[in-house]
Amino acid sequence: MALEIKRKEGESNSAFLFRFTKKMQQSGILKESKRRRTLKRGINKNKRRTAAIYRDTKKKEVLKAKKMGLI
Repeated sequence: MALEIKRKEGESNSAFLFRFTKKMQQSGILKESKRRRTLKRGINKNKRRTAAIYRDTKKKEVLKAKKMGLI
């Protein structure tokens, strides 16, 4: 995604900067870079598995406590 913008002859700095920022927004470079900056890595398979087992055991404990009238 290379973006090359050259300053036109007689163009003011503010006009050039406005044109540059408009092209950057239209190209989607800024949106992509912000998305990549905050992108999180996925949880590995073993961690997901242990978390699922933990959730399942907690759910069973709560159901058991409800049946016994503790909750």
